[in-house]
Amino acid sequence: MKILILHRVPYFKIEYHRGISHDRHEVTYLGTDRALATLPPDLRCERVSRPGVRSAFEEARDWLAERPRNFDRIISMSEYELLDAARLREHLGAPGAPVDQVALARDKVLMKQAAEKAGLRVPRFLPLPRFLELDGRVPWYGRTVLKPHRGASSEDVLVFDTPRQAVAAITEGRTGVARLDAGSDLEDFEAEWFVSGPIRHFDGLVQGGEVLILSASEYVGTCLQYAQGLPMGSFQIRFSEETRDWVSRALAAVRIEDGSFHLEAIVHEGELVFLEVGNRVGGADVVATVELATGVHLPSYELRVLLGEPVAGTLPKPPAERRWYGWFVHPGHHLAGREFQGLDRAVAFRTSPRVVAWNELPSGAPLPDHITYQAGETVLAGIVASDSPEDTREWIVDLFGSLLVRTRPAVPTTPEQVLA
Repeated sequence: MKILILHRVPYFKIEYHRGISHDRHEVTYLGTDRALATLPPDLRCERVSRPGVRSAFEEARDWLAERPRNFDRIISMSEYELLDAARLREHLGAPGAPVDQVALARDKVLMKQAAEKAGLRVPRFLPLPRFLELDGRVPWYGRTVLKPHRGASSEDVLVFDTPRQAVAAITEGRTGVARLDAGSDLEDFEAEWFVSGPIRHFDGLVQGGEVLILSASEYVGTCLQYAQGLPMGSFQIRFSEETRDWVSRALAAVRIEDGSFHLEAIVHEGELVFLEVGNRVGGADVVATVELATGVHLPSYELRVLLGEPVAGTLPKPPAERRWYGWFVHPGHHLAGREFQGLDRAVAFRTSPRVVAWNELPSGAPLPDHITYQAGETVLAGIVASDSPEDTREWIVDLFGSLLVRTRPAVPTTPEQVLA
């Protein structure tokens, strides 16, 4: 087949060669120079650079207008370019999920509407323009969350004590989110009731609407707290057939029929409350921990599903010895402009026999200026394993309660002075 990949996620996070035979298929990667630089130099493929100024769809469309060609599959593994791939498929008449289907798993208002219609419990919510029209007189009370429809990593997510406080901050231009304070892009946001309780994520693989792989985990900390500078992680937990059925219903509601999924829910008063879902793999070390527990590398099998290959009978068997894995990340973006100088109280954890992976920034490395969960960019990222979910959770909690990050101001770089 002729396959076009809108390439954004670093290659090592996907390892496309594990799911696509580059000798058998003609594979073209379209991405910015920075993204293309992550491709293995000896990978048999075509590399096409795009400026990265406009959307992937617009730049792909313009490239194909100058050099017309057709593709049997158009794929994106990035949450940010799933809709671009769908638009390009429709533009070229290529097979695959259409725009209206993909939008259900990208737009937080649309997905909650679909989940609620399917009988799942969701937080009460409103598109932001309607929320402002009601001036805080909404069908909920107490803490209120403001978030972008299609955001990720909890960027531009805010929590207010009451709906009225949220309205006042927005109308007075003091949210701290530049585009909101400028009075623009209101239609890109929603407001919803803050539901309290443990947050869980469900990850796996679906083909033809059938869930083939399912892993359940519970967060330690939250994505929002991580965005604010606190560490977070998750640990794998046991789940029931009732939970599996709930996951299947949620995926069916938003028409995620093929590929990987990352589904989040809150346990509130003993019941799962739908939060959001993506038709992609989870971030941080979700892929690695799922593979360690199940033997399945989700991106590889997702690619096979997207190529139309039946995978149900080809999945590897899980390891004979069941271990319970967790991942952990310690942020550095909130310390941007400083250099990492090391971790205090880390030795006992770094040398623990439970540690599967420990990726710590080298001393002197600059701290990131953006939210990232990526090893090699953030202060610390790793994987831990134990014989029970409870032990894994306890280890992560102890780690977060112990670590101290040492930094110093980054030394500014100035051009060398040359004497005349």
